[in-house]
Amino acid sequence: MVWASSLSYISYGIGALTCLLAAGWIARSGDKTRKDRLAGVIALALTANWCFAAASFNANTQLVQLMEIARNLAWIHMLLRLFANDGRDETFRLVRPAVIALAFVELLQLALIVVLARNMVTSAVELLVFELSVLFRMMVAVGALVLLHNLYLGAATSSRRILRWSAAAMAGLYAFDLNYFTLAYLTGSNSVELVAIRGIAASVVAIPFAMGFSPNSKGIEFRPSRVLTFRSLSLFVIGTYLVLMLALARWLDLQNGDLGRLTQVGLIIAAGALALIWLPSERLRGWLRVTAVKHLFKHRYDYRNEWIRFTGTLGSAGSCQSSLQERAIKSLADITDSQSGILLMPDDEGALCVAAKWQWSTADVPSPAVSPALAAMIERENLILDLNEIRAGAEYRGEKVMVPEWLREEPRAWAGVPLMHFDRLVGLIILSRPKFERKLDWEDRDLLSVVGRQLASYLAEQAGQTALLEAGQFDEFNRRMAFVMHDIKNLSSQMTLLLHNAEKHAEKPEFRKDMLVTLRASAEKLNALLARLGVHGPKIGNRNESFQLSDVAMGVVERFRHLHPLTLLRTSPARVTGDPESLEQAVAHLVQNAIDASDDTSAVIVEVFSDGVSGTLRVLDNGAGMTPQFLRNGLFKPFVSMKQGGFGIGAFEAREIVRSMGGRLDVDSREGLGTRFTVSLPLQATTRLATRQIRTIEPEPA
Repeated sequence: MVWASSLSYISYGIGALTCLLAAGWIARSGDKTRKDRLAGVIALALTANWCFAAASFNANTQLVQLMEIARNLAWIHMLLRLFANDGRDETFRLVRPAVIALAFVELLQLALIVVLARNMVTSAVELLVFELSVLFRMMVAVGALVLLHNLYLGAATSSRRILRWSAAAMAGLYAFDLNYFTLAYLTGSNSVELVAIRGIAASVVAIPFAMGFSPNSKGIEFRPSRVLTFRSLSLFVIGTYLVLMLALARWLDLQNGDLGRLTQVGLIIAAGALALIWLPSERLRGWLRVTAVKHLFKHRYDYRNEWIRFTGTLGSAGSCQSSLQERAIKSLADITDSQSGILLMPDDEGALCVAAKWQWSTADVPSPAVSPALAAMIERENLILDLNEIRAGAEYRGEKVMVPEWLREEPRAWAGVPLMHFDRLVGLIILSRPKFERKLDWEDRDLLSVVGRQLASYLAEQAGQTALLEAGQFDEFNRRMAFVMHDIKNLSSQMTLLLHNAEKHAEKPEFRKDMLVTLRASAEKLNALLARLGVHGPKIGNRNESFQLSDVAMGVVERFRHLHPLTLLRTSPARVTGDPESLEQAVAHLVQNAIDASDDTSAVIVEVFSDGVSGTLRVLDNGAGMTPQFLRNGLFKPFVSMKQGGFGIGAFEAREIVRSMGGRLDVDSREGLGTRFTVSLPLQATTRLATRQIRTIEPEPA
């Protein structure tokens, strides 16, 4: 036939070109570490040669048959090299005799060609030779498929990644040959159509075979979509059914008389009995369906897409700015295609109450929604509630009597998913029925359980952040209180000294005048401390005004001069910018610390001077001093103090006040000699000059 000849020419031409290109690619760019690379190139090259000969001559000519023998021997050698490449020496020694046997069977084709080449060959001999040739080819195909099966199953995981594409391609080659020669043996001749498309089959095999030699072949996997898998499975089942029916019909046609009719009646009775046994059994059908889904497919859900959608729903509030609780419900409902949901969270007594609703405003949920007993059982068993089964009377852990009445009577309620975090029940999400009614199966339970734990971690994290925010507010208040208590302690010390001196000098008018001034300053100080306790009270260093550093020093000395001997050594002009009241508070802390560290007769020295860049205020005492370890690790650390009953706040607060004004606080101390605190603040003129230079350097806007 002309069309068959044209199809054969095109098919073998494509096969020759594809195999030749694949051989060239393997030789040039294939994985250089594979020991079977040369064998693969030879096999593809001889296959291309066979396709070229078949396209040029009739497929039954002796030249084409010799090319096919050479091709088959090359592929058998390639099979042996795959076993050698796997690296299992013992297996290689056992397989070698089997491969040699396959090669011997293939070489028997030469003897058959010699027989056909002799003159005066009868049709009976020709038919016998044809059947032997086809039978030998079937034996080779079956043996090669068995060896490939053992090769792949016995290979290590790392070896499978290397072998899978090459082994799959060769399995396809021998599977096609097995079907081709089986059909030829059954029909007594080669099918013209199958002969014509053998070249296409060779090209289809060459492509994945070449892919197996790619250096990146370890990461290449064939993963068809679920739609393609289901459709392919349907076509396979339909095709298998048709083949069985055709074979059965052919077999019945061969039967004669009563035997044929008896067989037909028996077939009908057997089919009817099977239908009567299988169809009414819901458990059997359910078991078969679940088993098929569980073992035929790796996963029913597309977990990658589910995870992307889950994280996308939780990570963005959306246009409606929904809360985290509502997004948690939606992310779980999207998995089961539920239209709405309710989040229940535990109260102080362990019962579950409504925390959020998503598209379920009509649900009449009492308070509490779930009893503490049911919540404890769900937490203990990590149980997913199947409300359809509960309504039908089924139960697993005795939950039937615990499920509240409102949940039974709510027609939309479908499932209850616990949110577990470290074996603690964070919440329970009630899901409505999905768009298309279905049962809650094993994979739904597995996925919902995992997602529920993830949602529980998000909700627990939010609860932790809320608690941390509240703790931070309390910590801020406690911090303010600690500073205030420290200042009150200083004021108490001043009042105690003032009372002690009043007992000695109360009759002196000058002392009474100074005492009133000190009491007024102390009262103002107490009022300022009370204001700082408020959440919105003034913070340190908020004011920014120009003042003389010496005025602050004289004010502090005037406050303490009736309590302890103080000496104002020098007061050079030093105008700085900042908050004078806060700075006076800081210096008062330093002076008070110096007084506490000195004896009653040892004077505390205060001096103010300027070096032209900074204004400096120093506080010196001849007290006990501090150790280097305390200076390094404890002086400016809150709540660490060397004084009995001290708060460890004064030096820390003083440093923070000075830093807020752009200055620094330095300290030098020696045990037994005393301590020197140095406050350095930039002069106002220096600040202005620096600001002017910054403005000059800044580029003009384009």
